[in-house]
Amino acid sequence: MLWEVEELKKLSEIQPEVVEDGLKALWDKKPILHKKVVINAYIDGKVNLGKAAELLEMSRLELERELKEKGVPVRHLTAGDVAAEVEAIKEW
Repeated sequence: MLWEVEELKKLSEIQPEVVEDGLKALWDKKPILHKKVVINAYIDGKVNLGKAAELLEMSRLELERELKEKGVPVRHLTAGDVAAEVEAIKEW
C-alpha cells in the first residue's frame, strides 16, 4: 500500500483535481476515515483546530470538546491562528 500512497502523492502534483475528486469520494464513503485523517493532521500540527473543524464541518468548539473527551491535547490559539479565524469569518 505504501507505493500506492506515494503514487497518489506524485499524481497530486501533476493532476491535483483527480486526487481531490478521489479523496472526496473516499471521504464521502468513509467519513470515519476522513475524521481520523483530519485529527491526525491536527495532532501533527499540519492544520490548526479551526481548519480541522472546517474540514469536518463542525464548529471549533464542538471539535475541541470532542478532542478533550477523547484525551487528545488541544493546542492554544496563536496570534496567527486568531488572525486566520477572523479572516475566515469575514469571508464566510
